[in-house]
Amino acid sequence: MERWHGVSLVVLAYLALTLFIGLRAGRKTTHTVTGFVAGDRDFGLLVMYFVTGATVFSAFAFLGGPGWAYSRGAAAFYILSYGVLGIAPWYFIGPRVARIGRRLGYVTQAQFLAGRFPSRFLSLLIAVLSVVALVPYVTLQIRGAGIVIEVVTDGHVPLWAGAAVAYGIVLLYVLVSGVRGVGWTNTFQGIFMVVMAWTLGLYLPYALYGGVGPMFEQILSERPELLELPGLMSSGAPWSWGGYSSAILVSAIGLTLWPHLFMKAFTARDERTLKRTIVLFPTFQLFLVPVLLIGFAGVLYMPGLERPDFILPQLVLEVQLPLLVVGLFCAGALSASMSTGDAVLHATASVAVEDGVRPFVALSDATQRLLIRIGVLLAGAVAYFFAVTEGTSLVVLLLTSYGVIAQLAPPVLAALYWRRATTAGVLAGLVAGSLATLVFFFNPGLRPWDLHEGILGLVVHLPVLLAVSLLTRPQPRSHVDAFVFP
Repeated sequence: MERWHGVSLVVLAYLALTLFIGLRAGRKTTHTVTGFVAGDRDFGLLVMYFVTGATVFSAFAFLGGPGWAYSRGAAAFYILSYGVLGIAPWYFIGPRVARIGRRLGYVTQAQFLAGRFPSRFLSLLIAVLSVVALVPYVTLQIRGAGIVIEVVTDGHVPLWAGAAVAYGIVLLYVLVSGVRGVGWTNTFQGIFMVVMAWTLGLYLPYALYGGVGPMFEQILSERPELLELPGLMSSGAPWSWGGYSSAILVSAIGLTLWPHLFMKAFTARDERTLKRTIVLFPTFQLFLVPVLLIGFAGVLYMPGLERPDFILPQLVLEVQLPLLVVGLFCAGALSASMSTGDAVLHATASVAVEDGVRPFVALSDATQRLLIRIGVLLAGAVAYFFAVTEGTSLVVLLLTSYGVIAQLAPPVLAALYWRRATTAGVLAGLVAGSLATLVFFFNPGLRPWDLHEGILGLVVHLPVLLAVSLLTRPQPRSHVDAFVFP
């Protein structure tokens, strides 16, 4: 038996176990939209911790993070920064959103916003923006799974086939079990990938350099530019402080506004569980430390790699680890990909149906669940197509999506904290900010100080929201009180 055969058997065993957990979790799901989308609002601390952490840290972290550390050095440190910054406001916002959702029956982000600012067009607009941002996120996860399987099988299983197998499993348990399948598989996958990350992150620097300290001493001696903030751009030129800082800021703003994360506020058993999850979340951020160490370990050992996102699996193969360890590594990387991909697929379909279709068409509970399942299949198919044809860096792919999703921050804050905000103001701001983001994305030469297009979109968004709200009729006090003072 060839080496890649053994690796494949370990990976297949992992996939089978994941499928078993995902399908078994669905046995307690009630046959309602709330059950399928919000898990009957019954997630405890363990599942909430891992569904939040494992959903955030994905193929982007497990493959894109090491890829940036390998090719762009200190630029990768921005990934360590934004998680803690981004989760902190959710301690105050999350419980309020959960309280409102529990009282008014909301299960998606757009339902919450359209409840505060009544408008079917607003619901549709948020659904469109969410899907536009989420499909690249799913693409990132599918492509990450394909990369890992292709590399560790020496190319015998190409990217398209590996991605198809991994995400065929994901589709199956999401279709059957809904968000409960996502929650319990995320718990299993989160534990698994953290263990694998720390094991490899400490072992590889030791095996190749004699330890973490000696590794950085050698890099400082031979490639000092990689350890100087703010790091390098993909071209090899120094990244500007404007680009580095705005990448942190837009990621921190957008972190909890991702629909698949925002919706988890509606799944928590109670506010105490949600607050504990938020307080514990930074401990999951430590998962990134060993992942970045792996990327730095490859700098001097495997110079000149044409595809930086492949550095982690290439390095694992290069040091000739035992077959079982390689297989477990592959499973760990798949955990990172699948634990985010399942949540994002579920959220994409749920948002498309609940926010893009249901406000315009009367649907029964059964029809809604059927349409969400169809949406899962369609979103998976579109993302798969782009995954096997897309050549963009995994980190760049995610940063691009953050620019769109950050535009949801002003409406959410206005809904909870500004009584004078109006539907017209929120709509005008959202349209203006989104268009500005797209203009700066397609015309990077227009961006001052190399700022991220999402930040520039917010610079346009905020004054438009404020001005139009102040120029239009305020909402009834009784309506506003239900959101500003829930």
